[in-house]
Amino acid sequence: MLKYILKRLGLAILILVGVSLILYILVRLMPVDFVRNKIAAINVSGVTPDEGYVQALYKLYGLGDNSFKGILAGYGTWLWNLCRLDLGNTWSTGVPVITEIADHMTVSFVVAFIAIIFEYLIAIPLGVTAATHQYSMRDYVVTVIVMVGISLPSFFFGRFLQSVFSMRLGWFPPSGLVDGTMNYSGFAYIGDYLWHIFLPLLVMVLLSIGGTMRYMRTNMLEVLNSDYIRTARAKGLPEKKVIYKHAFRNTMIPIVTMLAGVLPSLFSGAMITEQVFDLPGIGGFALDAMNHGDIPFIMGYNMFLALLSVIGVLLTDLMYAVVDPRVKLY
Repeated sequence: MLKYILKRLGLAILILVGVSLILYILVRLMPVDFVRNKIAAINVSGVTPDEGYVQALYKLYGLGDNSFKGILAGYGTWLWNLCRLDLGNTWSTGVPVITEIADHMTVSFVVAFIAIIFEYLIAIPLGVTAATHQYSMRDYVVTVIVMVGISLPSFFFGRFLQSVFSMRLGWFPPSGLVDGTMNYSGFAYIGDYLWHIFLPLLVMVLLSIGGTMRYMRTNMLEVLNSDYIRTARAKGLPEKKVIYKHAFRNTMIPIVTMLAGVLPSLFSGAMITEQVFDLPGIGGFALDAMNHGDIPFIMGYNMFLALLSVIGVLLTDLMYAVVDPRVKLY
């Protein structure tokens, strides 16, 4: 096991270096130019910088040479700083990249973590009941509801919930995290926080359970048609024991594969949902950084997600050995 983990960690380092190189080249080739945007903002104020000032800005931000050699040189500088655990400062705010990621990631993590818990708590039982009652009215109702949820765009569904539950009924606040007019503390603050994020959570849960439920239903149907399930039934075992002791565990093997994407999704944020409900999460901040060409933050944020993806895949491989005793790791 230890040898396998060390081998995978060594491979992960090579993967991250390759990802960082491709990512840096793509970011440098983006049509968005941070210096150009900065000059445009200065021009709006009525001041026209001379060419020398513009070239000095390009040199200051390391964007003066856009040739392939210049891009590689910039990547080498960034990689050397990364080896010293220095991601630099964001160009937009001047704050260290690590600080910006930590400040904005808390909101996204809390919302995503709660949403994923409810997603699996709802989707797995729905998938099981739809599979065990195939082609019944229960199966059709669950399938229709799930397909409607899959088909709804997040921005449309979010605005719809805002219009109904916030604007018309007034049950929930339309945006934000807390009520700025109140000075809550303790459990009152937590309650106000949960009250504000209820609608974003509802959007994320209802729009995500569909895929998980359909995946669970398909896997359960495949397992229920296996020979050992027919044998268990022929031996007279109760149906609940057949489903939840014999079939359910093998159904979880493909579900474990989905867990590889759970870890990065906890920290990646929901850009559209955060924009709709005006949440100060990492998704909206990353979108702004992309629009402004903030290379240090783009690189730091995406490399953090790449690291989480590699760790997620490794944990998934280790979980295979736990769920399925036939899997051996060498």
